[in-house]
Amino acid sequence: MYVCVCKAVTDKTIRAHVAEGMTSMREMKQCLGVGSQCGKCVQTAQDVLQQSLQQQHSALHIPCQVIMQRPAA
Repeated sequence: MYVCVCKAVTDKTIRAHVAEGMTSMREMKQCLGVGSQCGKCVQTAQDVLQQSLQQQHSALHIPCQVIMQRPAA
């Protein structure tokens, strides 16, 4: 879906940039121009950014129990 109509930025574009390391609205505005014109997209863009960051964090999370288990000798 289009998040920012003014700059033709989609949620997929935002997710791809998060995967490449984008972590803030400031970076999104600098890289993609999101929120730099009418501003109607800012809340939705923040939501997509936060969801993407949470999904990325969850994908990288390894439970402590897995790390602490050692093979039986």
